[in-house]
Amino acid sequence: MTATEEIVQRHQTYVMSTYAPTLALVRGRGARVWDAEGREYLDFLAGIAVTSIGHCHPRLVEAIRRQAGRLIHVSNIFYNDLQPRLAEALVRRSFEGGRVFLCNSGAEANEGLIKLARLWGSASGRYEVVTMFNSFHGRTLATLTATGQTKVQKGFEPLPIGFRYAKFNDLESVRAAIGERTVAVLVEAVQGEGGIIPAQPEFLQGLRALCDERNLLLLCDEVQCGMGRTGRWFGWQHYGIEPDAFSLAKGLGGGFPIGAVVAGPRLAGQFQPGHHATTFGGTPLACAAALAVIETIEAKGLLENAARVGEIFMDALRTALRPFPFVREVRGKGLMVGVELDRPARPLQDEMMKRGLLGLATNVNILRFLPPLIVTAAQARKAARIVKAACAALPENV
Repeated sequence: MTATEEIVQRHQTYVMSTYAPTLALVRGRGARVWDAEGREYLDFLAGIAVTSIGHCHPRLVEAIRRQAGRLIHVSNIFYNDLQPRLAEALVRRSFEGGRVFLCNSGAEANEGLIKLARLWGSASGRYEVVTMFNSFHGRTLATLTATGQTKVQKGFEPLPIGFRYAKFNDLESVRAAIGERTVAVLVEAVQGEGGIIPAQPEFLQGLRALCDERNLLLLCDEVQCGMGRTGRWFGWQHYGIEPDAFSLAKGLGGGFPIGAVVAGPRLAGQFQPGHHATTFGGTPLACAAALAVIETIEAKGLLENAARVGEIFMDALRTALRPFPFVREVRGKGLMVGVELDRPARPLQDEMMKRGLLGLATNVNILRFLPPLIVTAAQARKAARIVKAACAALPENV
């Protein structure tokens, strides 16, 4: 029995089948990972936008090691020295007068946004949140209902009330979805699971104006596109607007679980003791990891790198894939890149994996790339060559 077969057998025996794993990965360094048989892969998935500064970055490893030897966990009924430092770091990079609630995941952060909006609207009897078709906000009952995809909701009915849906990049659709009970609009600056679809500037700017006009909250889900992935700290910063609050997770901890709700001045004082809580949110260990990620992004100029290498990668893909008529479009923002096909993308994902490149099929016909922010131009060009070879190897081209 190979090392991979042993891992797979134990997994299939003891782990619930909520995923359909492929490789057994056992080691990582920078933008590369190795499987249990020693094969090397260029990781252009990064744990689905999680390992933002690469695998086992020395600064992150040392921060976790040092803090683990000092203090791992204390309850939030006590202060700890790192939680306010991390909150300050996030506020200083977003908007003045803000405050932060720290949690553990993207779904939990989005639950926090929804609760914050409902609490703010409770005095006026408003509680409905308008979200977008093809959005993705999590897998809890509330966040899968907020997610505008019926495939993730099927089988979990009855779903919680309080959500309406509108078309992404269609301001009139949002306007039509707003009712007398609407309290907020929740939107991604770039739809990730929905197919790497950036918001149009006039759409997000129009949403801000519409929310101001109707006295609604504008909430941004930055779980996938936040923490530098698009070339700015947060995706909404490309659009000349400010939301009333936004959520973070994934890349915030560089691989260590942590999420956050960042509320602007309008909502900063909304939560009071007893309104919301979490046992593990904002532990010293999680905060140490997140602070190391932020420090590394700034010290190494990774915002600029994400913008620069993202353009190089998209240009290289467009050139490499021009001979293949089934490739419809290459699009994205920073290191959030999608290749749209006229057919299911899973076969191409599998062909790439055989050649040592990891990406992910999403929304049926989109191949999604989310490399770590430390990725180099040479690695981006190499990845484009692998995608080209994988396209050429698809059965219809052989």
